[in-house]
Amino acid sequence: MKSEKRPLSKQELFADTPVPRALYLMAVPTIISQMINLIYNMVDAFFIGRTGNSYMMAATSLTLTLVMMNVALSNLFGIGGGSLVARLMGSGKPENARKVSAFSIYGAAAVAVLYALMIGLFTDPLLRFLGASDATIGYARSYTVIVIVMGCLPAILSQTLAHLLRNAGFSGQASIGLSAGGILNVLLDPLFMFVLLPKGQEVTGAAIATTISNTLACLYLLNAYRKASGEAPLSFSPRRACTITKPDIRALFTVGVPSALLTGLFDVASICVNIIASAHSDLVLAGMGIVLKVERIPNAVNIGICQGMLPIVAYNYASGNHARMRETIRTARKAGLVIAILSIAFFELSANVCTRLFLNTAAGDPETTVITLGFAALFLRIRCIASPVQFTNYHASFCMQAMGQGKRTLLHAFVRELVFYIPLMFLLDRIFGETGLAAALPAGETCGALFALYLLSRCVREAQAGAARGGI
Repeated sequence: MKSEKRPLSKQELFADTPVPRALYLMAVPTIISQMINLIYNMVDAFFIGRTGNSYMMAATSLTLTLVMMNVALSNLFGIGGGSLVARLMGSGKPENARKVSAFSIYGAAAVAVLYALMIGLFTDPLLRFLGASDATIGYARSYTVIVIVMGCLPAILSQTLAHLLRNAGFSGQASIGLSAGGILNVLLDPLFMFVLLPKGQEVTGAAIATTISNTLACLYLLNAYRKASGEAPLSFSPRRACTITKPDIRALFTVGVPSALLTGLFDVASICVNIIASAHSDLVLAGMGIVLKVERIPNAVNIGICQGMLPIVAYNYASGNHARMRETIRTARKAGLVIAILSIAFFELSANVCTRLFLNTAAGDPETTVITLGFAALFLRIRCIASPVQFTNYHASFCMQAMGQGKRTLLHAFVRELVFYIPLMFLLDRIFGETGLAAALPAGETCGALFALYLLSRCVREAQAGAARGGI
């Protein structure tokens, strides 16, 4: 019987396997983990929607921005450290990679504790700033305290560990950990919401189920990381974490900070959406909240493609195989654009069906439910048009991160959100109302994508020039 390949031989996958197959092997587990991770955020909304309570739905829409900040913070050390680990593997520096991985874990834990403390100290003022009304703040407070203040550490550590495992070639283990947590959340949500806690405490039940699921997923990933560290350049060692070199710290933050800011700025844009929507009414906010969850489905697939692509691009960039690097970039781009175009067709045809999944018309107040769903279907049909250009932004950003182009990634993030999307959001809402608010996404993402393609083309040309001079 053939023995299994050692995990470290995943370097063969990065360097020699035909690009479409290599991307398939790396991206499919990552897409699965992205989809399951999405369940963490969507399953609570789905079960809360069974109550037919639009105000509970509005409250979870407000807290989603705080939950997604976990992703931004995990990217700081997960993508920053993970992409550097892949480049160090490509450069033949496994000990440096071990130091980087250990530093990333302890750094992520420290950031998680600080974030939880900050949210805990300023919960009510922060929720009011995000648009919470007297009708929604109680629900929002309960969810925030349990999921963010109490559950932040396992949530951020899980994402960071998954990034490190994936970039070392253990995409399957990362996927299993996140997937198991998501499946557990699906099972625990109805138990806590409708069986163990009394009526009216559904939001609290969803929060408890999510925190338990995140904690168990984190424990699994810690064990998977421990096993992988025996064969791959990964480490838990505090000594290694403390002896990381200053150049490696700079290289980690050069990619990690822009990646975190990219996600953080996306979160800031979502906060602006919530503030503007809540100024119209709680029902507009609830409708937009449904759409922000539904549209994450194709986004999760495309981010999974980009995350699967990143270590292959990073490895071949560092090893000097720029022809393979460019082929990987092109293959991932084609796959993502196909998914994006298909998602437009699907959402335009089934907007009503998709949005009704998140709010039960047979429960609660029928009038507010129908109004909320009308807003949601309208917003979804408008915002889904942005899918291809939104993928183009993700793709270019991940490519630049893989090449260590932190400054350009950061520039793209700022221009995309602060120069294009957020100003267009306020402008179009002022001119066209809530319809203009929805239309700001395709308009802003199109402008951002054009700028991203310009930056990426410059990065690729410079990489080729550097290789020709023998500088890379």
